[in-house]
Amino acid sequence: MSKFGELIDGNAPLLLVFFEEQETIDTEFHPILRDVAAAIGDQGKVIKIDINKNLKLSEALRVKVLPTLMIYKMGEMVWRQSGEQDANTLIALLNEYID
Repeated sequence: MSKFGELIDGNAPLLLVFFEEQETIDTEFHPILRDVAAAIGDQGKVIKIDINKNLKLSEALRVKVLPTLMIYKMGEMVWRQSGEQDANTLIALLNEYID
């Protein structure tokens, strides 16, 4: 998990999206995440994490409902929510944490 620590340690906000490949709801959510990533550009990041490939991390963060979304900034979780969100909501949330 040291790579995770390096990932979340940046000054730019990082949106983590925990999902499962087989879930059709999650595949419908991916275009929204692309829109969010395009809107924030290089001022932040959007990273999708498949819970089946990252089981230890998912367990450590107590991910129980999919999708689970988290925003990290400077190593701290500043927002967390389970369930899908629309692009405008996610963009507004990330913008709150952009310096």
